[in-house]
Amino acid sequence: MTLLSVAQMNSQNDIEVNFGVVEHLIKQSKAKDAELIVFPENFICFAAGKQRETAAQFEVIQQRLEKLAHQYNIWIIAGTLPCPFRPDGSIISDGRVRTVSLCITPEKTEARYDKIHLFDVQVGDAVGGYQESRFFEPGDQIVIAKTPFGNIGMMVCYDLRFPELALNLRAQGARILTAPAAFTYTTGQMHWQLLLQARAMDSQCVVLGAAQQGWHGEKRQTWGHTAATNSRGQLLEMVHEEGTALITVTFDQTEQDHVRESMPLMQHRRLLKL
Repeated sequence: MTLLSVAQMNSQNDIEVNFGVVEHLIKQSKAKDAELIVFPENFICFAAGKQRETAAQFEVIQQRLEKLAHQYNIWIIAGTLPCPFRPDGSIISDGRVRTVSLCITPEKTEARYDKIHLFDVQVGDAVGGYQESRFFEPGDQIVIAKTPFGNIGMMVCYDLRFPELALNLRAQGARILTAPAAFTYTTGQMHWQLLLQARAMDSQCVVLGAAQQGWHGEKRQTWGHTAATNSRGQLLEMVHEEGTALITVTFDQTEQDHVRESMPLMQHRRLLKL
């Protein structure tokens, strides 16, 4: 059995302050003997309009996170960071950046996932409309990170609304799905818990949803409620308080195998043409 931690944060625009919170949460996670910690979307800097500025520091931030992973001997899902270049190293020339989630081992960066689904929607909150495609270029590859405690299928926030992504990750060997997020208060209240449980039920994977919570500037409010589900789609644990928090849950591959064998969804699936 493996212990997995999932963080909740209220990140602001000060990178150094956010790094201090990150290290504090890592220490808490290690005190619980966890082997992995998952951080939320925008965990190092949550500042509208500063994506390009933060992206210029991508490699420096990555190195600092690698140092923390090595220092504390822990695997890190580095929520999301804005990055000015694609996985092949080519620079994004139109001024946009990519939303990147990193899987970092105690020795190196193991995997990079570029968020595929971008949040271009109208929401009834103080912001009103969101158009991520204006500032971000979408990724186009699904990513599995191989770990000693089970393959991780990497997702980000809005990706949770697309079951075919979770199913593809499962088909490629995922046992754990990570979902760093910054759900709006409005959409999170309606759908956050439902989506975590639905994707777990669809894929028969453990789902780890690391969330931002609270106000970020004067207009942006996130829902929070960091949570984890088991492979049956049942909620294991959820944060209900405001601000920084941490949950730690147990992952048992043998138990997951039993779930999958007793209800072999992947073998039963029939794809119908529309």
